[in-house]
Amino acid sequence: MAVIETQGLTRHFDQVVAVDGLDLAIEEGTIFGFLGHNGAGKTTTIRLLNGVLTPTRGTARVLGMSPVEQGAQLRRRTGVLTESPSLEERLTGRENLAIYAELYDVPVNQVKQRVDELLEVFELADRADDKAGGYSKGMQQRLALARALLHRPAILFLDEPTSSLDPMAARQVHNLILQMARQEGRTVLLCTHNLNEAQRLCDHVAVLEQGKMVALGTPQELARRYGRRGRLEIEVAPEHVAMAQSTLRAMPEVPAVGIEENVISSPGTDREAIPPIVLALAAAGTHIYRVGPTEATLEDVYFALHDMEA
Repeated sequence: MAVIETQGLTRHFDQVVAVDGLDLAIEEGTIFGFLGHNGAGKTTTIRLLNGVLTPTRGTARVLGMSPVEQGAQLRRRTGVLTESPSLEERLTGRENLAIYAELYDVPVNQVKQRVDELLEVFELADRADDKAGGYSKGMQQRLALARALLHRPAILFLDEPTSSLDPMAARQVHNLILQMARQEGRTVLLCTHNLNEAQRLCDHVAVLEQGKMVALGTPQELARRYGRRGRLEIEVAPEHVAMAQSTLRAMPEVPAVGIEENVISSPGTDREAIPPIVLALAAAGTHIYRVGPTEATLEDVYFALHDMEA
């Protein structure tokens, strides 16, 4: 079931088109990524879907509601983590959550349990009564994410959730996102320009360029459609390089062969060709030390699309 649907969603700021004719259908329980550089329209789209901005034209339905007409009601069922979340730094972590629980109308008799639960989940319980201004960036980001989840939103909007975080803190946030989607069934809309992040987390990705959606699909679909084909690297015994080169050049499954020291590379070789390649090399007496297939990634997709738009 689609929980977010848009048709021709467009937003102008004077002469600038921030979002241009966006058509989307995002299914419940998925992690959906908006991929694009800064200024591509990702943040504006989040604001449109939450009723913070009104569209210049086009329509949107989120959880069956109109963001324009039912924005306040809708925002009670969504959670938003902005790129630079503001916290009350003079208050403790516990106090930050308690204040927002009241703003979100969490029932009074449930606030303490909910706050304690989130502090445990986000590994902040031992610092709960310290002022948030003394938290590390990773802790502040986890506190902001906990705050966005206080009212158990059906949809979570995350705008660059790991921006400026160190690798360990970013990994913790990634694991939490996966847990919320896979174990709790929440829908997550993730805005990022981090290609590895999108590749790891997202079920589907929309690539935005100057407000326009230029590609849509799973990371694997986009890699096949726009990315370079796979590359195969085979490390062999130095004395067997010539033998291996001759064997591979005789195989129709191998479109090209390159050599660097004792590593033979074959760009454009499909994964399905690996078993017969290994069998042929072994039959020829080649000592094989390593076989390393690589696939096209979202990085390949991103730059291929960028070149097409240029």
